[in-house]
Amino acid sequence: MATKHPLLQVLRNSMIKNVPAYGNKLFYSLGFLSMISFMVLIVTGIVMVLYGPTWWLTSTVGGYFRSVHLWATQAFVLFIILHLLVVFLTSGFKKPRRLTWMLGVLMMFVVLIETEFGYALRGDFSSQWRTLQGADFYNGSGFGAFLNPLNYKQIYGVHIVVVPLAILGLLGLHYLLVRILGIAKPYRSDSTVKTVPANHKLLFLRGGVLIAMILGLALVLPSPYIKPTTIQQVAQQDPQLFGKTLIAEFDKSSDTATYLDNIDPYTYDTKSVYIATPYEQYLQTQTNKSDALKAFMSEPAAVQNQQLADANTYYGNDKPDSHNAPKNPAMSIVSALTTMAQAGLYEPALAAANSTNGVGDGSTYTTRFLADTGVLEDKATALNITTDQYGMVREEKGKTPGAWWLFPIGLLNHTVLANDSNGDRDAGIIFGSLLLTMLAFPFIPYLNQLPDKLKAYRYIWRVKR
Repeated sequence: MATKHPLLQVLRNSMIKNVPAYGNKLFYSLGFLSMISFMVLIVTGIVMVLYGPTWWLTSTVGGYFRSVHLWATQAFVLFIILHLLVVFLTSGFKKPRRLTWMLGVLMMFVVLIETEFGYALRGDFSSQWRTLQGADFYNGSGFGAFLNPLNYKQIYGVHIVVVPLAILGLLGLHYLLVRILGIAKPYRSDSTVKTVPANHKLLFLRGGVLIAMILGLALVLPSPYIKPTTIQQVAQQDPQLFGKTLIAEFDKSSDTATYLDNIDPYTYDTKSVYIATPYEQYLQTQTNKSDALKAFMSEPAAVQNQQLADANTYYGNDKPDSHNAPKNPAMSIVSALTTMAQAGLYEPALAAANSTNGVGDGSTYTTRFLADTGVLEDKATALNITTDQYGMVREEKGKTPGAWWLFPIGLLNHTVLANDSNGDRDAGIIFGSLLLTMLAFPFIPYLNQLPDKLKAYRYIWRVKR
């Protein structure tokens, strides 16, 4: 008789052997299916990290892995929410399974946060727009003090290391408790059910079908890709808008310079980041180094303000005439930086500003500048993906589902928070309160009897009364 492989034996011993009769139904495979989805995410994520963004954005195989990762995310979120719903409807959170419920709730919220970090790393327009919206939420709710979604390197490390380890830890503890306590049996005295052997073959068959579906959906409905907007594109297509935005950074009247929220992480000097540092690099490429910035800074404050006002008026005209452009150092600086941006050299120069300002890896400066131009919002509106359009719940091209789990945020923004000037902060308070309520739900008298009143357990247990 052949000896079973040691790993298979360990796997077999780690699985639940006996379950209530309904334990082999699909309802009670949801936790396992969410774990399978997570394993697919880990495998595809590791491959994508090894090959890098250029591979998953430009190559056919890389694009397919990107699509598999997307659909595995969809499956992971779907099954973990459905699993939690089944536990809720059958009161599977009752003592002694309270901690099991709390770990599951906490894991669900961590998973939802992880998905948004994933969107931030995709490398397409969706990344730019969603990180911008996410940053406002984090800043408003207070987390922006230590977490900046616009900082690509920070989110990269959090997404591929910190949060996955947290999920693995929560998943391990959650399953350990399930393994010890077993699947919850009916808590009602009038509901009895016999115990049967767990059908592991059926469980793994369902897992195999899920993997096949994920792989198939990735082929049929691939992850959409719309190229991100760049500063070079703005400077080339609309130099007037680029110049106007530079003036706003110069005189510190831009949205970034005047950013107001519960937490303001954009405390850097926009004049230093968007004007001085790039202009210094521009001068290094010139043989005739006529330093317009030095000349500007030597002028009295009143003269400086007048130069910026004249430049702002010029760029604010519908059809500015270059022959009538003001002749002053401020205009010379803006003209030089516009040429620099059109050549694709301005955006890399922003990364150098990090050495003195320390906000991120340059991605924060780039995204905030693009936000100040208004082109990101215009593009998102055209694609139907702004918050006002419930845009977070769908992808740019509308063929594949987006983050449908964020629908409650869109609903809040259209109702309770529609006229709330502190909407980001209050949304954070609402969702924080929801998390605490769900965690404490097994301990709240009367409220924890709600599932029993709904009587939905009859359809899950198939118990006749």
